[in-house]
Amino acid sequence: MANLNVLQWDGTPGHYEVYYLSATDPATGIGLWIRYTMVAPIGNPPTHATCSLWFMAMDPRGDVRLGRKLSYPVEQLVADPEPFRLQIADSELSDRGMAGGFDDVSWELRWEPSKAYEHVHPLLRRGRIAKTVLTLPHADLAVDGTVAFDGRELTLARARGGQAHLWGSKHANRWAWVHCNDFPGHNGAFVDGVSVFVPRFGREIGPSTPVVGRLLDEDFVANGPAAVVRAPSTFGLTSWNFEATARKRRIVCEVRATRESLVGVTYYDPDGQLAYCYNSEASSMRVSVYDKSRRGGSPWMLRETLESDGRAHFEYAQREPVAGLELLVT
Repeated sequence: MANLNVLQWDGTPGHYEVYYLSATDPATGIGLWIRYTMVAPIGNPPTHATCSLWFMAMDPRGDVRLGRKLSYPVEQLVADPEPFRLQIADSELSDRGMAGGFDDVSWELRWEPSKAYEHVHPLLRRGRIAKTVLTLPHADLAVDGTVAFDGRELTLARARGGQAHLWGSKHANRWAWVHCNDFPGHNGAFVDGVSVFVPRFGREIGPSTPVVGRLLDEDFVANGPAAVVRAPSTFGLTSWNFEATARKRRIVCEVRATRESLVGVTYYDPDGQLAYCYNSEASSMRVSVYDKSRRGGSPWMLRETLESDGRAHFEYAQREPVAGLELLVT
């Protein structure tokens, strides 16, 4: 598998690209969301493209709730494919960590690379059906280092998280996303999934729900065209219930976030349309793992239930702002 972190932008308009780390500090319960992004608007020369640094922090009670963003001309974006390195202004990202900052926020974080996973099936990528491609270059990270924000400094020691890379031409109409690799008693277990509604032929279709993970020491990849459209999925601002099936395994998942922990931000599509995203890196997740049974009765046998309290990462987004919730990044 080629390095999934390699920059995909070819210099033409109509493209956006995002790298992010999501993690939760085990000592304080504070969730962190650090993003390196770029967008090249449609109908403008490449020189009108911009790149940005984002930093968000939150906790379940809402005592910590912070969002920062600073944008630069695209000339401040430099990327090398091998070894992978991406730089925006003075901030860097590699396969082994990230360091940088702006205004009153900074970070210096390191990790050992982990296994990569892809959410979009090769058939869908080759057919260019998906307008956004989501990948997970480092699915199961233990993050060490420091972050500083709003006059406060955190020292992270083996904070669980994941690093993702996505790109495309258009965000979905609505979506939910989750990542969790902090299930007590289950080292190496993680789940990462997204569920989207997209406009097609004058109407909204969905949900489409690709899910990848590693559970009970086995990889779980439910990203085939049939599995994605058949997966039950119901989500809203603070919750998501979904199922996914891959081969002889089925998972039933519940995600919950407190409204107080949500950090609202605005995304810009290359065509100028906006999406409003509400994110909490201090959510909770419950995953029930079923395997096909050879016995009579139910075709599925519950193997185990994994739970993470306040250390799952959840995002909800739609095309209109949510009434009564402040947007901290616009």
